[in-house]
Amino acid sequence: MDKIYIFGHQKPDTDSVTSAISLSYLKNQLGMNTEPRILGDLSNETKFVLNYFNVKQPKILDDVKLQLKDLNYHKGFFLDECTSIKDTYDYMTEKAITGVPLVNQKKKFIGLITVKGIINSLIRGDMDTLETSYDNILSVLDGEEILRFDDEIYGTLMAATYRSTTILNTIELKNNDILIVGDRHSIIEYAVESGVKLIIVVGDARIKDEHLKIAKKNRVNIIRTSKTTFHTTKIIGLSNYIRTLNENIRPYTFNEDYYYDDFLIKTSKLKYNNYPIIGKNDICKGLIRITEITEKNRKKVILVDHNEIEQSVEGLEEAEIIEIVDHHKVGSISTNTPIDFRIMTVGCTNTIIHKLYQENHIEIPKSIAGLMLSGILSDTTALTSPTTTELDKEAVKDLAKIVGLDYHKYALEMFKAGTSLKGMTEEEVVTTDIKVFQKEDTKFAISQVFTLNFEEILTKKEKYLEIIEQISNDKEYRFILLIITDIIKNGSYVFYSKGAIELVEAIFELDKVPQGHYVDGWVSRKKQIVPVLMDIIH
Repeated sequence: MDKIYIFGHQKPDTDSVTSAISLSYLKNQLGMNTEPRILGDLSNETKFVLNYFNVKQPKILDDVKLQLKDLNYHKGFFLDECTSIKDTYDYMTEKAITGVPLVNQKKKFIGLITVKGIINSLIRGDMDTLETSYDNILSVLDGEEILRFDDEIYGTLMAATYRSTTILNTIELKNNDILIVGDRHSIIEYAVESGVKLIIVVGDARIKDEHLKIAKKNRVNIIRTSKTTFHTTKIIGLSNYIRTLNENIRPYTFNEDYYYDDFLIKTSKLKYNNYPIIGKNDICKGLIRITEITEKNRKKVILVDHNEIEQSVEGLEEAEIIEIVDHHKVGSISTNTPIDFRIMTVGCTNTIIHKLYQENHIEIPKSIAGLMLSGILSDTTALTSPTTTELDKEAVKDLAKIVGLDYHKYALEMFKAGTSLKGMTEEEVVTTDIKVFQKEDTKFAISQVFTLNFEEILTKKEKYLEIIEQISNDKEYRFILLIITDIIKNGSYVFYSKGAIELVEAIFELDKVPQGHYVDGWVSRKKQIVPVLMDIIH
């Protein structure tokens, strides 16, 4: 079963992270294979929540772009370098491929052999020697094992085609010779006494017992075959290890994690058809043939707490979205096929997931309930935000009961941990929870920071204005708003980049909004600020 990644938006807040974890647990209980992921570094608040309920931080998902490992290429198509030439050719014929990677005993890639390479080597190569195994020779010759002392056979080939007297008087047999001979007993006797490496007896010829005794004494390997001398000498070279034909010129290989679009660009210049695919430590994974790339196993994903492509993971357009669970407006994401799309006007994605648990009659573990509770309290500012609904309140009541804590006290503790700016640079403060929005050709961003100590930010006002201006210019946004929300006072302080003054005045219906102006009751980016901006931007 393919793994499904569940994740929130690029700037993970407590709701998006806990939603991914809680929904993943639910889906796995329903028989799916899912894994929660995050798209960036966690905020102090989210770290506090995970530590409080002793839940492991999800891994970061860099992208969901199509990779070579997602293609239906010839996975597992490779041969051991000690495979015979004949078996290699038969394998390629059976699989209808023109090349095959070679690997050593540890499955590490060592080269690529092609049909063309085999033909060239057989025509032009040195066929006077064997470097192979006893078993390979047996297989190629359909032979019978008579005596075996060596599993590996290395030697020089020789066929007893001269007169016996010529061989006995003029040819010196050595211990690395491989002799092909018929029922010429005087030659067999000479060979076993000389201690040759291997005798191949053709035509199913009989071997005398006294010759077998000498062969055993001198450790002479013997194979018998029904094939003729001509046939044997013709095909014996095919028993050689396929590595003997490898020219040790490493072809162009690709790692299985290589991106598919980059692969197409690269191979369009290389213009080969066969490309070995390798993994970690040069382990061979198989073979890609350019002419056979058809099916692609796109990564499967479920989105939580967002449905804007600008806020999601890189390469989302190359993935298969199978479900979205969100509480924001319908955004820019589209799919090629129908999907489950659960969107509700509630204050938090975890409220929807809480309802999904109830609908599927799945019991919520204490740790998961704690995460869900934290997400709702965070997104609704402990149920004080104008985004809060009755469903949020009901979910908090139920989840707090499961966890067994006073959610008011817990929320304050969580907010204190989350609003601390200790150790953060001004740029980190601005970018920790920044979201990008777009209306037609206008792209803008809103950063929201929760704090109990606005004075600390006010002392560095000019620095913050400089940062949002720089980000706006670099990203080519029309403007950026920096909303500093005081969760105790239930209001926000507003900073904005140049050129946004008229929009800011229109949002809050004020004649003048200086930098850092406090607006009471404005605490929701999603419910209060974004809808107004979408109406007035043109």
